[in-house]
Amino acid sequence: MVERKLLVLFGSQTGTAQDTAERIGREAKRRHFQCRVEALDSYDVANLINELLVIFVCATTGQGDPPDNMKMFWRFLFRKNLPPGSLCQLDYAVLGLGDSSYPKFNFVAKKLHKRLLQLGGNPLLPVALGDDQHDLGPDAVVDPWLLALWDKILALYPLPPGLEIISPDVRPPPKYTLHYLAEDSPYPNGGLLQPIAPRAVPSELHPFAARVVSNQRVTAESHFQDVRLIEFDVTGSGIMFSAGDVVMIQPQNCPEDVQQFCQLLRLDPDRRFVLKPTEPDASLPALLPQPCTIRHLVTHYLDISCVPRRSFFELLSYFSTNELEREKLQEFSSAQGQEELYSYCNRPRRTTLETLWDFPHTTCAIPPEYLLDLIPRIRPRAFSIASSMLAHPDRIQILVAVVRYKTQLSKPRRGLCSTWLASLNPEQGDFRVPLWVKKGGMKFPADPDTPVIMIGPGTGVAPFRAAIQERVAQGRRAHRGLSLPQVTCLHAHVAPGFSRPGLSARRSREHSPCGLLSAGNCLFFGCRQKSKDFYCQAEWEELVTKGFLTLFTAFSRDQEEKVYVQHRIQENQRLVWELLNSRNAHIYLAGNAKQMPVAVAEALQLVLQLEGGLSPSEAEEHLIALERSQRFQSETWS
Repeated sequence: MVERKLLVLFGSQTGTAQDTAERIGREAKRRHFQCRVEALDSYDVANLINELLVIFVCATTGQGDPPDNMKMFWRFLFRKNLPPGSLCQLDYAVLGLGDSSYPKFNFVAKKLHKRLLQLGGNPLLPVALGDDQHDLGPDAVVDPWLLALWDKILALYPLPPGLEIISPDVRPPPKYTLHYLAEDSPYPNGGLLQPIAPRAVPSELHPFAARVVSNQRVTAESHFQDVRLIEFDVTGSGIMFSAGDVVMIQPQNCPEDVQQFCQLLRLDPDRRFVLKPTEPDASLPALLPQPCTIRHLVTHYLDISCVPRRSFFELLSYFSTNELEREKLQEFSSAQGQEELYSYCNRPRRTTLETLWDFPHTTCAIPPEYLLDLIPRIRPRAFSIASSMLAHPDRIQILVAVVRYKTQLSKPRRGLCSTWLASLNPEQGDFRVPLWVKKGGMKFPADPDTPVIMIGPGTGVAPFRAAIQERVAQGRRAHRGLSLPQVTCLHAHVAPGFSRPGLSARRSREHSPCGLLSAGNCLFFGCRQKSKDFYCQAEWEELVTKGFLTLFTAFSRDQEEKVYVQHRIQENQRLVWELLNSRNAHIYLAGNAKQMPVAVAEALQLVLQLEGGLSPSEAEEHLIALERSQRFQSETWS
């Protein structure tokens, strides 16, 4: 009989794809498959030619990029020297998880499906495209697709004689067993930041404990949004980076939440334990020391502030001794209950900790060994580095918007990482933050003579601050061989001779002095009010005065008519066109992914039409060509 083996491989950035892959793994085990669930980059891709049955679950990040934990797999799979029939014995299915508000919706899943087909793989089903924007989330696609997939798989690999699918009423075993240690046990205490090998570059498994040097609010106290410029000391870390790179920060839960969690589950925070995998080939969580205290586990590992997923309620229902609570938990984990779950959890952004408060009888019955199955680990957060090593050696600076907002719940919602970072006041103690650096999506021109047009509203300006510092430190002036014209710093009021949005392009061309500019560093910055959230104002204005920067600002709320960066681009279309057409400029865009990127793209297309004489379709194609050649790069986030 054919061996009933199934491999589930995932590429996940925020944990959703991993959660779905683990769900498929549990469903496979109920159907008596030998099943492994692994991150794509943890799997030896050379073995793929020997696999018979694989399900791929992958997210798409940023501008159609693969998640970090599948990048090596991605590079290997797209090598040109792989023979066309190399995966001819592979039956596969691809499940994509994406967000249709992004232009490259589920790009990775579509491309993976196509590539596996090229290499001879046999698709069991068409690629599934889960969408975050759907009212019921990705499960609206995932649920029916999985039902169809199991029908196909069981037709190829029928259940062994005498066996039936294990009922969903049977509780799955935990991934790990948890063994408490006696207080006088000889095990040494584990710490969060394990000493790293000499000269080892800091990484997720070995972060560097960077000291917080300064933590400065850069918005007015009266402004609704608290934004911080935070500086870390990375002396002796071996960390190297350049403009466009990203610092990864591993946050932690606040002591009050940790204490509440331990009280709810009746756990002793100082109790020490060791973990052992329940399956022979499984590995232990790499980021947990052995032995570990409950306090350390809850503070540094369990994401008790995340919004719980459907799988959380499914597993929680098995522990419930209270009939009412169990019925509600089962409803939330059923396909029919997804609308109600969305209203309970996702819409108000209710946290895991708050959810546990609502199910007190169930919560106090949770066996400790199930904690790592029930609650995902705290994911590191990415921040664009806002400084250059050339200007600030041994330092990393970031711009952090402290996340705080209201929902229907009485308590304001707070971002885990930004709230924690904002609380670290170096004047009140020696605070250390676990961090490491990774390559960012934006690459600036190697030749500092190449002009750059940077469009960075809000905290999107962070990577451009790094780029400008880097280029200035290399001694490159923004206006090469020209005396400065009369307008180099334009604010949200309209300078004489500039068109408001809506005035004819002809008038803008005739009267705009920007046609005279020949800027190497050209920055379009937008915020609400000049007096409230003009980050790093003094720094920009000094650079303008010294001739290192041409700055266009849009303060959207400083006048009746809202003015955004896209309006400034249109007003200065001749300059933008000259830089693009005559001086081979590169364009960079960073910031919020909602309406801004589309509005900026439309403004740029308008410049190409009005100044370059292109038709609308030609302008669109030209912008796509600039993207392909890396002359138009963007990094946006939701």
